[in-house]
Amino acid sequence: VQLQESGPGLVKPSQTLSLTCAVSGGSITDNFFAWNWIRQSPGKGLEWMGVITWSGSTYYSPSLKSRSSISRDTSKNQFTLQLMSVTPEGTAMYYCVASKRLILGATTKNLYDYWGQGTQVTVSS
Repeated sequence: VQLQESGPGLVKPSQTLSLTCAVSGGSITDNFFAWNWIRQSPGKGLEWMGVITWSGSTYYSPSLKSRSSISRDTSKNQFTLQLMSVTPEGTAMYYCVASKRLILGATTKNLYDYWGQGTQVTVSS
């Protein structure tokens, strides 16, 4: 399974960040797979943001739930993160990550099975 993130590299504060993950070598509807968004800010550890499962269920980090939305397009085999009202603290490398089973909130890299290369997002005016 290969994952490729895409989206804007620069977003202004208060705007909505939208990132898309294109999946190849597997289907986002494959049984039991979970499709996650994880980010890492400079000098900090991994932060799990949310997930959409093979069946379309979504779960979010409590700290981001009010501002986050994850959706999918099964016809394009891709899933999308929208993060509203971004702040400079949202500057980070954003990764889309796949796991063969649902793991809520994990921040240990080797618990996940497949990683995209990441996309750098800077929040600045």
